[in-house]
Amino acid sequence: MKPQRLTFELDRGHVELNQLLKLAGLCGSGGAGKAVVASGAVTVDGQVELRKTCKIRAGQVVRVDGAEIRVVAAPAA
Repeated sequence: MKPQRLTFELDRGHVELNQLLKLAGLCGSGGAGKAVVASGAVTVDGQVELRKTCKIRAGQVVRVDGAEIRVVAAPAA
């Protein structure tokens, strides 16, 4: 099964990891996102990330449960 590839457009300087998982539709809530991060199932740029509110910025890649989220800067309005 191919991994699910998502692109998340970041419209500010950063997003907290648990909120990114919620906004990308991989978790139902920020609380669920915190639980997934705490379980050790999330990597950021290839490294396991256990900080639930780690700041994710454009250019980073987050992976969890076969899904890959590429974070990109939103185009200027």
